Order: sequence, then structure tokens, then C-alpha cells
Amino acid sequence: MAEGIRADKLSVVKQRQTILDSLSFSISPGVLTGLIGPSGSGKTTLMRTIVGLQIPTKGGLMVNEKSVGSSALRSEIGYVTQDPAIYDDLTVEQNLAYFAKLITAPKQSISNVIKAVDLEPQRRQLASTLSGGQRARVSLAIALLGNPSVLILDEPTVGLDPVLRQKLWKLFSNLAKNGKTIVISSHVMDEAERCEQVLLLRDGKLLWQATKANLLKSTSAHSVEDAFLKLVGDKK
Repeated sequence: MAEGIRADKLSVVKQRQTILDSLSFSISPGVLTGLIGPSGSGKTTLMRTIVGLQIPTKGGLMVNEKSVGSSALRSEIGYVTQDPAIYDDLTVEQNLAYFAKLITAPKQSISNVIKAVDLEPQRRQLASTLSGGQRARVSLAIALLGNPSVLILDEPTVGLDPVLRQKLWKLFSNLAKNGKTIVISSHVMDEAERCEQVLLLRDGKLLWQATKANLLKSTSAHSVEDAFLKLVGDKK
């Protein structure tokens, strides 16, 4: 069975406004993929569509050869939103224990994900007392609990210090090397430099989908930001 994510002329229209405009792409397991574009480009809508929270208007979108929204995909996809969805009156460990019980994840996975996201010192700290970056890492830990094959991460490193951001990118890279399908969105072009494959979105349209190396070569650019600006210029 083929795994990964595959879109075929995918469109999403809301209130007569086209948010995603006929996107076709494929994302394979084992490759760190960056979904890059300015705010309002459609990144979050695309991620919500992949995880089944937004119904496509036209076209097809498959995850692990299953149609998006399928109940069979619930255990296969981990999703981290920009706004952490955690319980403030519970500790980090209690939050994870609650979600682990919901998805019947092994108890040992709680300690594993706490260590993976570097939250051991905050293990017994109330979520209401955590910093924004720490709360974001709790959400990431929750997404990792069930060991999903697909991880959809919406701006997971925003607001984090450089040292922690480096650690998390190393974690993302290792997860990809272990065969997971990982999509990381960002409006910061520098983040794309850490990715092997890049999807560039602007105004709901896909400007580019291929490896970062091919992007730089094709545009004769030295950075993803320069390549993006050249592609935008070519579209005018």
C-alpha cells in the first residue's frame, strides 16, 4: 500500500472565496516537507483539509491511500495547531495521561514524548503556568502519543528560542528518517532551509512542489526566500 499524502486538483471554496485553487502534489514518507508561504496563503486550510477538519470543494486528497475524513485515519494522523489545545488545570503529565487514555496509547509513551520534546523539568507543572513555547511543546507531545504515521505541524517552532528550535528540528528530521510523513508549515522562509522538500503557497495557489535543491537550482537562487521572490515575480 502506498503511503503519504496525494492531492489531485484540490480546491476549497468558503463563502464564494477560493482559499485553495486546484492544488496537485504528493508528499512521501521519510522526507521532511515544508509548507511555506506568507500569512493568508492557505497553509492552515490545507492542513485542516489533510486532517479531515475541512471538506474539499473539488478534487481529491488521499492520506495513506484513504480519503481524507475517513474514520480509519484518526489514529494515523497527529495534528498540532497554532493554538495549543491543552487543559490549563492539569499538569503536563496529566494532560498527556488524559489524551493517552483517549487513544489507548501505552503508558510508557507518556515518558517517551515528554523526553522527546524536552519537557521533563515541567512534567508536574500546571499547564496554566507554562510559557507559550512550553504549551506548544505539550501539544506536540500529545500529537506524538499514538505514534502516528503522519504528522501535520502548523507553525510548531514559532516563539521558541534558537536552542530549542534546533532541538525540535532535529526531532522532526529523525522522525522523518524513521519513515513518518511530516508536513511543517511556516511563514518564515528561513525554516524552509531545514526541509528536504518544499511546497510554496501564495494566494491559495501552489508555486512550487519539489526538493529544495531543485528549487534553488531551477531559480538560480541562494535561499528559499530568494527563490520564492523570483517565482512571485515570474507570476506577475
